[in-house]
Amino acid sequence: MLDVNAIKEGHRRRYGVDASIYAAPGRVNLIGEHTDYSEGFVMPAAIDFATLAAISPRSDRQIAIYSENFGEGVFFDLDYLPHHPRHHWSDYPIGVLSVLHRAGLEPAGFSLTLNGDVPLGSGLSSSASVEVATALAILGVHPDGPRFSPPEVARLCQRAENQFVGTQSGIMDQFVSCCGAEGHALLLDCRDLSYRLAPIPSSLSLVICNSMVKHSHAGGEYNTRRAEIEAGTQIIRMHRPEVNFLRDVTVADLERWGDEMLPDVLKRCRHVVTENLRTVAAADALERGDLKTLGRLMAESHASYRDDFEASCKEADILVDLASREPACVGSRLTGGGFGGCTVNLVRAAEADGFAQRLLEGYLAGTGIAAEAYHCHAAAGAHKV
Repeated sequence: MLDVNAIKEGHRRRYGVDASIYAAPGRVNLIGEHTDYSEGFVMPAAIDFATLAAISPRSDRQIAIYSENFGEGVFFDLDYLPHHPRHHWSDYPIGVLSVLHRAGLEPAGFSLTLNGDVPLGSGLSSSASVEVATALAILGVHPDGPRFSPPEVARLCQRAENQFVGTQSGIMDQFVSCCGAEGHALLLDCRDLSYRLAPIPSSLSLVICNSMVKHSHAGGEYNTRRAEIEAGTQIIRMHRPEVNFLRDVTVADLERWGDEMLPDVLKRCRHVVTENLRTVAAADALERGDLKTLGRLMAESHASYRDDFEASCKEADILVDLASREPACVGSRLTGGGFGGCTVNLVRAAEADGFAQRLLEGYLAGTGIAAEAYHCHAAAGAHKV
């Protein structure tokens, strides 16, 4: 867990003033992968790994940002802020500032310290937690500026990632970081941002296993998949002009017109269409305590992610296979943007430690890679500390 007093003291030593502290959690997605930017359904949970943002106002027109994780600070002049990403960690907070400015905030100088324990490149959405923590901090240090609801903050942070950083991500990561609830998963309708909370039984633990295979959303694979989904949507739209997003497409549509798509495009679309159905069914199962059905849906989701979306990797498949052999495991699948990262495992809490140990041992034996396991709980959304 992050030490709030440590980041306060570090900020005081660095800038000579006390700071206000804001926290924004990472997230794990239980089911619903690559459905969000098609206005579909996702079911993530905020987790107790987070980014802390310490902020204080300045009397000049300078923006000072220091990352404890990278051990590096940067300075910007408010009158000469970059308009394009530098492919540097500071793109995320500067992108948020840029979007807030366009949304009506007239920024003054500030000093910002960031520190997070969300593992980078793991698929637990470290970038969204940085964005949301930064947004709350900047808004908090500008009390006379515009006010935004948590869903509006999520939209602004998504815009920062899409328009400034250059990653065409959906709304899920930022939304659950803003709106998560302790002890609950969140079924989000990405079309209208309506959502409902589904309780995670206290008898279950979230065991997240990091394959140690890194991925980068700003790289090509993520954006390629998104382009393939749009290509398939356009073909369906020729037959059904009312279709705007893959959310509007049915399995029957794919069966009728899928032969007009390239094979890979059809597979990507089939994953998204069937994943939407699985995600809503999984929320229903969780609400009625039907863990057997939930586990089956998670297994089907991973198979679709692996075979149709082709965004898994052999290491993640090994982790899911090992978990599926464990009686204590309710469900397991690759989570996050894919091409590496973490698996999420719903495990009976009393047996979570033994489960994690056996999983790590089996993975090391099968791959030669020393993985990491994180025991998490569903946490509250972003807030001032």
